[in-house]
Amino acid sequence: MPLTAPDRDHAIAVLDGRADAAPLLEEARRLRDEGRGRVVTYSRKVFVPITTLCRDTCTYCTFVKPPGAGGQYLTPEDVLAIVTAGDAHGCTEALLTLGDRPEDKWPQAERFLEAQGCTTTLEYVAKMSSLIRDETGLFPHANPGIMSAADMRSLRETNPSMGLMLENISPRLMEPGMPHHNCPDKDPAARVGTIAAAAAERVPFTTGILVGIGETNEEVVDSLFALGDLQRLHGHLQEFIIQNFRAKADTRMRRHPEPGVPYFVKVVAAARWILGAEANVQVPPNLTDSFEVYLDAGINDWGGVSPVTIDWVNPEAPWPHLDRLRAVTEAAGFTLRPRMPVYPEYIDDRWIAPTLLGDIAARTDDSGYALIEPVAAR
Repeated sequence: MPLTAPDRDHAIAVLDGRADAAPLLEEARRLRDEGRGRVVTYSRKVFVPITTLCRDTCTYCTFVKPPGAGGQYLTPEDVLAIVTAGDAHGCTEALLTLGDRPEDKWPQAERFLEAQGCTTTLEYVAKMSSLIRDETGLFPHANPGIMSAADMRSLRETNPSMGLMLENISPRLMEPGMPHHNCPDKDPAARVGTIAAAAAERVPFTTGILVGIGETNEEVVDSLFALGDLQRLHGHLQEFIIQNFRAKADTRMRRHPEPGVPYFVKVVAAARWILGAEANVQVPPNLTDSFEVYLDAGINDWGGVSPVTIDWVNPEAPWPHLDRLRAVTEAAGFTLRPRMPVYPEYIDDRWIAPTLLGDIAARTDDSGYALIEPVAAR
């Protein structure tokens, strides 16, 4: 029987295994083809880990380190070296990732920021964003955690888009024994507040969920409906990342089971069903060996893929080579197109600051996809 409007109970039943997944997968593919066609996109990027210090202690995170054990800031020279290499390889995105407000926890962070003439890490992110725009052809995409409206106004002048993963809508994951205990920046209410503030500041925004960290199927589905509600209310969510948890050897959740691919495929299809035909739904291709399976679950984007840098959040999982990404995508009957950090439908004067719009337009074709200059010409 064909599916109709998204239904919470039915989505949960499919994830639980109480309902047949085949109709959901069929509907996810139909919706994707209706809303996004047969083009699958990716962003050619460099990953810039601005700081691996953080005031939170998520039990699954290998990115964050304390001082003396790898926790540090990149200097301006470090940042420039990474983005210059990306520029030489035709990249268009500099993904700026970092821990939340380390200066509130670590004196070492305060001292570094003071030496850089900054009082907060977000001020330093703005400074590095300006450096990237001044010195290269890349466009920053800041993913710095909880932000105020003022933070976003400052970053909007150099960042055509920004992001913050919701991860999950349930505050239960902050309780003792759960992965977000003692992590104030993982409060779902605070994260929803940042996501909503981005709409008021006219920032094209990337968000999504993390699957497999101890949430229930009900919490997975409720998180997807929460994101769908935010998009219907504001219209600024350019991209939804559906990310599968991967256990890391140096974390407290190193023995926690990862979500199996057949289960995760159903989550991805549920995301397409709930978020709708026009949504840009992404699954990272480096976290599953046979990642093409997600094309049958309704995705239309592979996210940022780097020919230069590792995935600092999942360092054990190398990016697929861009030639393989293209071959896999085309073998499934799709066209692979590079995009900017901001999606084509958001490239206009409503969403992009005047300081950026002309430069973005110069790097895109008539459809809003990225123009990648030949590496040999750079």
